[in-house]
Amino acid sequence: MLAPYACDPAYSRGRRYAQSAAPTRTEFQRDRDRIVHSSAFRRLVYKTQVFLNHEGDLFRTRMTHSLEVAQLGRSMARTLGLNEDLVEAIALAHDLGHTPFGHAGQDALNDCMRHWGGFEHNIQSLRVVDQLEQRYPEYDGLNLCFETREGILKHCSAANARALEAQEPAYADLQGGVGARFLLRQQPSLEAQLCNLADEIAYNAHDIDDGVRSGLITLEHVREVPLFARFCDEALREQPQLGAAANRKRWLYEAIRRMLSAQVYDVMEATRAAIVAHQVRDLAGVRAAVPLVAFSAPMVEEARVLKAFLLRALYRHPTVVAKMDAARAVVTGLFALYIESPDQMAAPGAVLDRNADAGLQRRVADYVAGMTDRFALREHERLTGKRLLV
Repeated sequence: MLAPYACDPAYSRGRRYAQSAAPTRTEFQRDRDRIVHSSAFRRLVYKTQVFLNHEGDLFRTRMTHSLEVAQLGRSMARTLGLNEDLVEAIALAHDLGHTPFGHAGQDALNDCMRHWGGFEHNIQSLRVVDQLEQRYPEYDGLNLCFETREGILKHCSAANARALEAQEPAYADLQGGVGARFLLRQQPSLEAQLCNLADEIAYNAHDIDDGVRSGLITLEHVREVPLFARFCDEALREQPQLGAAANRKRWLYEAIRRMLSAQVYDVMEATRAAIVAHQVRDLAGVRAAVPLVAFSAPMVEEARVLKAFLLRALYRHPTVVAKMDAARAVVTGLFALYIESPDQMAAPGAVLDRNADAGLQRRVADYVAGMTDRFALREHERLTGKRLLV
């Protein structure tokens, strides 16, 4: 049962290329399935979240992160009466455009592309599903629904929004394409807003887990964060055996589980209250309102403190920084090498825009962004004879 302000697949704004309906699946279910079967989705399993893919089998990758976002998003969508399938499709696709080596790779590629429009992974994710996937005989891309594409594009500058609008088809309702809301200062669907917050909830929690697993931070260290400490102490009061040395993993997992649950329930309660306060009754009301899916004010502050801790203690840890500096050098080196010798990009399965209007720099950026960590390392070593990461 969908709420009146949810996205109903029967009233989707449609696809860039018209297609007849599927006999057994809704339009958003078809989108999810196309994403799961895409080459870009498979590559996520070998792309860095925080720790480089080759550093350990149990650290999160972009794929496991995307699956966790989808799980959290679906749980919240079900309770709020939103469309679970749309939430899942957006969640599974939201990182398809990420470079190898996580944000370090993105920063390096953005710097390489500074004179040619820059590089941003949200826009690249849309580019992947609109142009770079080549699975169908009639068109490039996956031909996803407007609502899924809109959810993938979380952030966009006015200049990029205008450029996107120039490429969009003329939708029958004349409301513009996926870039229009950034120019009109409107909000995306509640499903898109929910995925954005589920992303934050997921990475804050699993980065604690991976950080402790790596040995770069400790359970005691994370207990400096009031939000996490509260659930550590609560778990220990109810289950005193967790204080034993042999149970420290269980203690960590229990505290993370409780923190996740608290944040999920906080989002659902705050979102319901916002929908009522702004008298939102339909999707048009969602678009005209302020962002409705959010933490409560106290949780916003607690989450801010947690993120500041992870930035200071984990993301800027000297060990992580050293690895990311080397990763930036790999991406920067590959970009320069392919600009000098474009024929080196002719590897099987190369991610290349075949459009003649796409400049060399953008085609190189597409190719490098589509690489997995391990393929980027192999390519860099093949072309330079140097191994920068072990």
